[in-house]
Order: sequence, then structure tokens, then C-alpha cells
Amino acid sequence: MADKTQCSFRTSIGGQALIEGILMRGPKKQAIVCRTKDGLVEKVEDIHPIKEKYPVFGLPLIRGSAVFLSSMMNGMKALTYSANLIPEDEQGEPDKIDQWIEKHFSAEKAQQMIISVAVVLGILLSVFLFIFLPAFVVGLIKPLTSSYLLRNVSEGVVRVAVLLGYMWFCTRVPDVKRLFSYHGAEHKTIFCYEHGKELTVDNVRPEGRFHPRCGTSFLLVVVLVSIIVNAFVHVDNTFLRMLCHLALLPVVVGISYEINRWCGMHDNWLSSFLSAPGKWLQRLTTSEPDDSMIECAIRAMELVIPEEKGLDTWGN
Repeated sequence: MADKTQCSFRTSIGGQALIEGILMRGPKKQAIVCRTKDGLVEKVEDIHPIKEKYPVFGLPLIRGSAVFLSSMMNGMKALTYSANLIPEDEQGEPDKIDQWIEKHFSAEKAQQMIISVAVVLGILLSVFLFIFLPAFVVGLIKPLTSSYLLRNVSEGVVRVAVLLGYMWFCTRVPDVKRLFSYHGAEHKTIFCYEHGKELTVDNVRPEGRFHPRCGTSFLLVVVLVSIIVNAFVHVDNTFLRMLCHLALLPVVVGISYEINRWCGMHDNWLSSFLSAPGKWLQRLTTSEPDDSMIECAIRAMELVIPEEKGLDTWGN
């Protein structure tokens, strides 16, 4: 059987699962396609990468943090857009923070603030779960603090356990599980495009759903790289260790991005080895999609494929 991951070329087009929809992001445009009761709703926007205005953010190691923050902002905006397409009678009540913002600011300003607050809260939650919590838990178990090596490895094990536990918990939530099916549709569609096949439901359906350049894989790489980078932190005080780990986070993200980028450009034993853990994690974060989900992904992909052939080749 042919290896489904062997592609005729590697595209830089990437995506994200939304609420009943897909975000696809190409070199020049990004498209959101969501399924509603009235059919597919499309939204296409031009892309202006921050590195065009500030070239320093396109440099190796630095670009990782810039891409990560930009992806979080764009992803949250897209999620908010898809959530707003849900009929009002099916939407939940906004929380108190959102209600206060909507009361004191214009609709456009309120939406921007809500998205910014959500991104900040998401970052704070990630910092707590993957930096503060592991350092605190391991610091309470004296035998694990007998050496810096043992302490660092133990903190890394806790980080991996937290990530896997969080992902597993998400699979238990019906709405999130449906989101993961759209995630699978996104990967299958990208593989179909990379294999040079016509973008049809029949062609997309048999494709693999574990993609080496997935953002989920990036998260796991960040956790694993943090074990290596944090090995240089020789500090006993738990609070100071937390601060050191936080200060090293941009370094960890930068290295992780370069590893994912390199793996996406190569097909050899090393790239396969480095991308394998991320593919394993995708067994939790992707599910098999139905045809309607694949249709969303195909349409989103069609809207961002550049007219100039090769412009979306990975690594450009």
C-alpha cells in the first residue's frame, strides 16, 4: 500500500476547524466557510503578514512566536465569526465580562476587545497549565527535586500528561468532537490537494487525517522541546523556576516552529521520527468527517489556492 503521506508537493496552506465550518489560510488570502441552515456561508479576506511591515518577525527563531500569536488572534476571530452564525435561539448567554464590554463599547470595538480578552485568557491558562502547574506539583514531591535533571524530566512528564488529559477530556464533549471531525476534513482536503488530485468529496474521503504540519503537533513539540531547553535552568526555588520557564517560552516556541517547519519540508527517517508524536496526538484531535464537512473544507481550500502556481509551496 502506498504511503498516504508522500505528496507530490507540500503546500503552505493551512487551516483550522471552526464551529460548523473551516478556516483555510493561503499565502495571499484566508477563507472561512461555514455550514448554516441556509447553506454555505463564505468570507474571504486578504492576508497581510506582520513580517511584511516588520521584517525582523520573519527571521528564524523569532518568526515562531510571531506566527503563534498571529495564529491565535486569527483563529479566535474566525471562531467568533462562526459562533455568531449560530441561530440566536441556540446561542448561550454571554458571560459577565462579555456583557460588560458589549454594554460600554460599540459593537465593532466590543468584538475586538472580547477576542483580545479571550486570547489573553487562553495564553494565561496555557501558562498556568504547562508552566506553573508542573513546576508547583513536582516541587511538592521532594524525591523528584533531588537533581535538576530528574526535576526537569518530571516537570516535562507532567506537561505531557496535562496536554494528553486535556485533549482526551475535549473528546468527551459532543460539540468539540464535532469540531475535531471538521479538523479531520481540513487535513484530508490538504492531503488531496498536495497529491495533485481534483478536489472532490470522493477524492478527499480516502485521504489520511494525520498531517505532519498540524498545529496540534506543534503544541506537543513545544512541550517536548521545553524539556530540553529548561534543562539549563538550575534553580531550586519553585517560584523562580516558573519565572525562568516563562522567560524561556519564546525560545521554546521559536525552536519548536523551526522543527515543524523543517519536518514539513523533508521526507526522511528523521522528519518521520520527529513528526510521529504529533501524528499520534492527532488520533485524539481529529475524527473522520462526513461528506458535508468535506464539502466545507474543499470550498475553503478552493478560495485560497493562489492563481500563481507554486506560490503556496511550503518554505517559500
